[in-house]
Parts: sequence; C-alpha cells; structure tokens
Amino acid sequence: MTEGSARKALSEVCARLYDRGLTVSAGGNMSMRLDDFHILITPSGRNKGLIDPSDIVKVTMDGEIVGKGKPSIETAMHLALYNKNVNINAVVHCHPLHCTVLAIRSEELRTDLTPEGVLLLGNVPMVKYSTPGTQELVDAVAEHSSSMAMLMERHGAVTQGGSLEEAYNRMEELEFQARLQILAGDVPGLPQDEIDRIIGVLK
Repeated sequence: MTEGSARKALSEVCARLYDRGLTVSAGGNMSMRLDDFHILITPSGRNKGLIDPSDIVKVTMDGEIVGKGKPSIETAMHLALYNKNVNINAVVHCHPLHCTVLAIRSEELRTDLTPEGVLLLGNVPMVKYSTPGTQELVDAVAEHSSSMAMLMERHGAVTQGGSLEEAYNRMEELEFQARLQILAGDVPGLPQDEIDRIIGVLK
C-alpha cells in the first residue's frame, strides 16, 4: 500500500469510528504501520470525524516526526505495541461509551457471552490507570501487548490487528460486548468446553 493510500484508509477509519460513536471529539488515537521503519498516526487534538489524509503524521519507529504535524500524545504507546508485535499493523485507541463505563467501574469485560466475543477478542485485560501521555501508561499497556484487545482503567480501550480493518472490527466488537454485558446483567457465559470447541474451530 502506498503512503497516500494508507493515509486515506486511516482517515476513513477515523471517520467511521466517529460516525459509529466509538470515539468523540478529539478523543482517542489511531495508527497503522507504513513499513518496517515508519507508522502513520493521527494528529494531537483533532476531531477524529474531521481528519484529512494530509493531517496524519508520519513517525519513525524511534518516535521521530517525518515532515510536518504534531502526533498524538499517545504515540509512544502505539510504538511500544508495534515493537512488541511484528505481526501487528494497526492500533486503535478509543473511548467507547460502554467500554469506558466498565473501565470506570474497573469491571473486567467478559468475552464468553457469545462465540464472536471468544473468536474476535480472546482475553481482555484491564490495564491499570496511568496518566495519559506518560511512560507509565506506555509500560502498563506494553505489559499486555499479547492481548489483541484491552480496557484501560478510567480511560477507554485499545485494539490491535494484523490489518487496519481487523483492529477496527475488534474495537466495534469490544464495544458491542461491553454494551451486551451491561444490558444482560449477571448471566452465565458459554461453558468452557464450548469455548474450547470454538477456539479449536478457529485454529
């Protein structure tokens, strides 16, 4: 994918996240791996529903800005995930309403309510609270880098994917499962033998 196509794809996903109510105003940040040495990431302080491809910032894997623009304050968090996972090509961080409700409650998100939750999300850890934009938050998220979806205590959610579409789909599914959990209340999940069967089918 060319840089121009990647910029367009990332800006379109930003708009879709905004339209779906998965992020609001300038909240959240999204990125994708451009090549072995660079990522593209959303700019700091911009409404995600209004991002133009030219607004997106190019950054090296060492965090140096290439060209113009001010990248998200969470750039180091994204880079930590890319450096931990060579097969990850996109990271989405949003503040979806129902995910954030669970994060404020410090309530673990259950993925055993539906087969889709098991398949798309796997285990979803709760990342301990740290001030946004700090190395403490980078380190806390990096501890769970093997998880494709996470909740961030009092903050929001993060998803990863081998493609931008996969990371987006996980965020959409994560919010659906959080909403389902809140609406369904205290109900039993799928039995473990069925979860093992579902995972076996995926493999």
